[in-house]
Amino acid sequence: MKTTKKLTFLAAGLLVAAGALTACSSGSSGTSSSTDSASSGGTIALLLPESKTARYEQFDRPLFEAKVKDLGGGQVLYSNADQDASKQQQQAESALTAGAKVLVLDPVDAKAAVSIVSEANAQNVPVISYDRLVAGGQLAYYISFDNEKVGELQGTAIVDELKKTGASGGILMVNGSPTDGNAALFKSGAHKEIDASGVKVLAEFDTPDWSPDKAQEWVAGQITQYSGQIAGVYAANDGTAGGAVAALKAANVSPWPIITGQDAELAGIQRIVAGDQYMTVYKAIKQEAEKAAEIAVDLAGGKTVTGDTTVSGTQATLLTPVVVTVDNIMDTVVKDGFYKVSDICTTQYAAACTAHNIK
Repeated sequence: MKTTKKLTFLAAGLLVAAGALTACSSGSSGTSSSTDSASSGGTIALLLPESKTARYEQFDRPLFEAKVKDLGGGQVLYSNADQDASKQQQQAESALTAGAKVLVLDPVDAKAAVSIVSEANAQNVPVISYDRLVAGGQLAYYISFDNEKVGELQGTAIVDELKKTGASGGILMVNGSPTDGNAALFKSGAHKEIDASGVKVLAEFDTPDWSPDKAQEWVAGQITQYSGQIAGVYAANDGTAGGAVAALKAANVSPWPIITGQDAELAGIQRIVAGDQYMTVYKAIKQEAEKAAEIAVDLAGGKTVTGDTTVSGTQATLLTPVVVTVDNIMDTVVKDGFYKVSDICTTQYAAACTAHNIK
């Protein structure tokens, strides 16, 4: 009887462990794995922060997984934290328990994620800080873009266009999430250009969770307060830009303000074509995701990795962001294969595409 009970408990334990690794594989909020049975590499955990920003599920994840497979790097254990730092902590712990040899971590909360890095360090598991820099711990690598430069590009674009059009009034600043270290860099870079220009900042807002809905709600309130004074809206990314546009359209604001963005989301590119958004910042996510995969596979194989630069003492690669306006869509996101013209120029945008020679 004792032996039977032991076997029963063992079987139950194995079933629980198997269930933990396969649960929620059909949804972005859970964990799933992609396995190449012919590969010799170990498990690599990819921990992404949220799905409100379209890039993570549409580009980062599939590009990363495909590159790992091409390199014969083994299994990718994927998790999306849905903007929940506690959930990301649990996902990281599950990945470590499952035997992940490397964590590729895009933190929900840069400070809270230090505990994830510390746990991985304690188990001699290297951590790659992906896109957003974790605010501490012993990182093996950091790959991202020059994020202060992103803000500078956005700030310069809105200031230059205001001067070009001769628009009077000030701007609203819809910044990113207060828990995202990159958002602070975007804001710092933007302020550098805006403050030096003398353009007045009417009000600014750090958008919780990068939520377009919260951005829309805040902008709607500012329209009432600053009626007739809003010449531009600095929106830190395309999601918050979409929220701002929705609020401005609902209030029938005229003249239409200059609006920035970031990430070159399809909806953002279409708003640029339609004239609702002035610019976005295109970041070559394919290059970022594939470089992260290469570094992860090397680390899983016990190799030493060296970056092009260092950030806070960590080996790093910082890629170059590019401004996209209606004038260079064909030379950027279309040329790089990020989108096809047919993706952008749907029926709703066909006439505008023709007018701007996007074909």
